[in-house]
Amino acid sequence: MKRVIVWGASSGLGLAVAKYFAEKGAEVVGVARNPDKSPELKVICRSTFACDATVSEEVDRVVEQLDQEDIIISTMGSYRADIPVDYLGHRHLIDAACKASIKRFVLVTSLGCGDSWKYLSDRSKAGFGGVVREKSLAEAWLQTSDLDYTIIRPGGLKDGEVTGNGALIEPKEVHGLVYREEVARLIFEMLEKGEGSGEIFNCVDPELTY
Repeated sequence: MKRVIVWGASSGLGLAVAKYFAEKGAEVVGVARNPDKSPELKVICRSTFACDATVSEEVDRVVEQLDQEDIIISTMGSYRADIPVDYLGHRHLIDAACKASIKRFVLVTSLGCGDSWKYLSDRSKAGFGGVVREKSLAEAWLQTSDLDYTIIRPGGLKDGEVTGNGALIEPKEVHGLVYREEVARLIFEMLEKGEGSGEIFNCVDPELTY
């Protein structure tokens, strides 16, 4: 496994991804607005970078220190932030990765993004539709770049142990939940097998119920 650079690594899904990859022996670099927010991250990662991805100069500074063979996995997201990172931060990161010739890029968004918008309930659109639209813009920016990308859209995220029951599913109407740790497993195994290039997947665990 090549070195993995996890953006949004200090909490939530990003921390779960960093932890899982490190446990599997991968060299992990964590990037977050405030890496000190998570003492665990400092233990997991070989190194960390502080970066506000809404500021292009900060993103460029970090990406310039990476290698072309590194794998970027971005779980960045924000909710009701003054300046959402979901689109703007990813636009800066995608542009910087292109400029630095870093090819492999895994973007984690959510169900409801892109062509799955039509499957969101009216209640979901009212509650977090704005965030989904921002993430959809990030997906489009990535798809029209020259990066070797994979887009993963997990369902409702929860904490829990790896189940082995989650799946990466070709885009279609699907609803459900998935543990953050299970998403991490699926990403790791996809990359280990060299799969997923240029593809979009929905991600749920059919064994989990609301």
